[in-house]
Amino acid sequence: MEYTTLGRTGLKVSVAGLGCGGPSRLGMRNDPQTASNAIALVKLAMDLGVNFIDTAQTYGTEPIVGKAIAGVPRDRLVISTKKTLPAEDHPDPGAEVVKGLEQSLKLIGTDYIDVYHLHGVEPKDYEFAKKRLMPVMRRLKEQGKIRFIGVTEGFVPDPSHTMLQESLKENLWDVVMVGFSLLNPSARKTLWPLTKQYGVGVLDMFAVRRALSQPERLKEVCAELVRNGAMPGAAVNEADPLGFLLCETDASSLPEAAYRFCRHEQGVDVVLTGTGNVGHLKENLSAILKPPLPKPALDKLKRLFGGLDYLTGN
Repeated sequence: MEYTTLGRTGLKVSVAGLGCGGPSRLGMRNDPQTASNAIALVKLAMDLGVNFIDTAQTYGTEPIVGKAIAGVPRDRLVISTKKTLPAEDHPDPGAEVVKGLEQSLKLIGTDYIDVYHLHGVEPKDYEFAKKRLMPVMRRLKEQGKIRFIGVTEGFVPDPSHTMLQESLKENLWDVVMVGFSLLNPSARKTLWPLTKQYGVGVLDMFAVRRALSQPERLKEVCAELVRNGAMPGAAVNEADPLGFLLCETDASSLPEAAYRFCRHEQGVDVVLTGTGNVGHLKENLSAILKPPLPKPALDKLKRLFGGLDYLTGN
């Protein structure tokens, strides 16, 4: 495993982080009875050098993380979890944040959370989060119950990073979780100058989703881009839109190429990967640890997708 520093936090983190949500939720989404397998998966990730583990109140995997890390020296791990936003008409949204944190601490079995995020903040949520929730987040940090304040963007409704473009200018966050992939590298232009300016740590989500793991979905996405004039038809083989990544590089699969693209992006600290399958976990970690893609392939990706800011990869 390779390690880096998570922005201004000073935390030493593995460049690959285990995501305990996403489509799989450690395999628990489709089979909630597989708790023992999920626990074993988290333990395997740690055995392979992963020390950054990301979960959330809504994932239902905080208890899994708690059981998996029991007995592991706490200072060897960086635990990230998230609080779902209370309703704007909640009579005491700050108290709801405190309640959520206390529940997370209990389920994970720890005295503190390294990075505590407001979860899925969309542009419409931003003023509420800033004015009603951030004061209590700061108090929790002062109390030592959380070490650093984070936010995850609502990437599906906000793939052009509107909320983060605004909030990063106000320097609210120690860490941000951003949707970034070879299909939508727009954060490179809009966010990285700000995260670098303020020393904000960057976690990358959506590195691989349906369009980069299911060939038919990728064909649909690219065909639509051509129809809409967002991609010149002559520039892409619609029958195999990203086939050049396997022909012109040493990548053995499209997901591998996608993970390598994100891992070596100057601006990303941790690439999150989530799965319920041991084989997939090993493959994904191996991909993240491989060298950068060659420049000609990166240049071609930039020509195809460099100007796009609305694809999620789903």
